[in-house]
Amino acid sequence: MNNLANASINTFGPSPKAGFESLITLTYGQLQGLIVQAVQEAIQPLQDEVSQLREEIDQDRREIASLHAKLASLESLQEQDINRICLDIAYDRRRLTALEHPAKEPGKTELSRAEKIERYLAARPDHKATFETLRGHLGVDKDRLNEAIKTLMASSPGRYGIVRAQGDKRKRTLVMFPK
Repeated sequence: MNNLANASINTFGPSPKAGFESLITLTYGQLQGLIVQAVQEAIQPLQDEVSQLREEIDQDRREIASLHAKLASLESLQEQDINRICLDIAYDRRRLTALEHPAKEPGKTELSRAEKIERYLAARPDHKATFETLRGHLGVDKDRLNEAIKTLMASSPGRYGIVRAQGDKRKRTLVMFPK
């Protein structure tokens, strides 16, 4: 029976005669160290790649910030150029308007007519005169009289006024207000 037990034991495991290699015994701590080392070696390339990607991300962020600053600078320059061009256009329009419609200074004749009207109204007791009377006094047509009155009113603003005649609303009267 002993042989039978040996034979059944031999069937469960390799026989020492079959060239069984040496048995390795490890403690729990040694096995844990081997596993940790194997895991470290396995994930080390991944950790290196992650750190490299983080560096690239940081570099990309710096480049993006630099590009944003350059873009803001260019937009600022563009706004300055647009403002300068708009101002140039406005100044050119003013110059063109001044050339197309020059401001007309009253001439000597208009000034002398305005002075005559002023003296005439000052000499009258009611300080009023109809436009027809003034035209006859100056010996001019309606347009020249209007120019002279315009010059007179511009030289002394608020001193003269134009009113409609009471009897005929079509007739106008120039009035000198008291000082």
